[in-house]
Amino acid sequence: MFKRSAGAVLLLSSCVFALFLTAPDSVHAKKKGRFYYEKRGEVVWEVPTEQKVIALTFDDGPHPKYTPQVLDILKRYHAKATFYVVGSRVERAPEVAKRAVKEGHELANHTYGHPYLTRISAAELRAEIDKADEVVNTITGHHLSTFRPPGGVYNDLVVNTAKTAGYLVVMWSWNQDTKDWRDPGVHKIVDRVLSNAHNGGIVLFHDFGGDRSQTIRALEQILPELEKRGYRFLTVSELLQVRNGAVINLP
Repeated sequence: MFKRSAGAVLLLSSCVFALFLTAPDSVHAKKKGRFYYEKRGEVVWEVPTEQKVIALTFDDGPHPKYTPQVLDILKRYHAKATFYVVGSRVERAPEVAKRAVKEGHELANHTYGHPYLTRISAAELRAEIDKADEVVNTITGHHLSTFRPPGGVYNDLVVNTAKTAGYLVVMWSWNQDTKDWRDPGVHKIVDRVLSNAHNGGIVLFHDFGGDRSQTIRALEQILPELEKRGYRFLTVSELLQVRNGAVINLP
C-alpha cells in the first residue's frame, strides 16, 4: 500500500513539473517585470543621465478647466511637459489640445477611450491607439508620440501592440507617482516630487479625473523649487534624446 502511494506521489509530482515546463507564455509572463522590458529597451521608466533634466507628464486629459490652469503654470516657468491624452477627451476639448501644441508641449498616446487593458484584445488595443492618434492629428495637425497604457498595465500584449503601432511604451519613475488622483493633499504631492526629484526622472500627474485643484496648487510650489535647484523641464521625447546621448540645450 505504501509503495503504491509513494509511486502515485512521484507520478503526480512529475505531472506537475511537466505542466510547469509546458505552461503557456501567460504564466511565465508574470516574471517579466520592469527590468526585463527595460533591458530590452521596450519600456522606459526614467533615463539615467548626469544632466539636470526632468520630464513632467500629465495623464487622462485634456480637461476644459484644469488643463488650461496647468498650461498657465507651465508657461509662467517656461516649462515644457508631455500630456498623455485620451482621444475621446481631445474631441471634447479640442481648443485645449491645440493650445498645448501651440505652446510647445508634447501630446502622447493614452488610448481613445481609456479602457481596462486586461479586458481587451490586441486588435482592440491597436484600434484604441490608432483612433486616438487619428483624432489628435485631425484636430491639431500633429501625431502622438510615445504610448502610456491606462492604469500603467504592461505585458507582452501591450508592449508588442504598441511597438507594432510605432510607439515606445513610457511609464514613470517608481518614486515619482504623485497619486494626485487620490487627492492626498497638496503637501503630500509636493513632498513626493521634491523629495524624490532626480536627473532623468519622469513625474506622473493627472489633469483629469475629478477635482484637480490639489495638483494645480502643488505645481505652483513644485515648479519654482525645481527651477531653483537647476532642473530643466523636458518633454518625454527630448528626454529620450538624452537617453541616446544628446545634450539638450534649452533657452
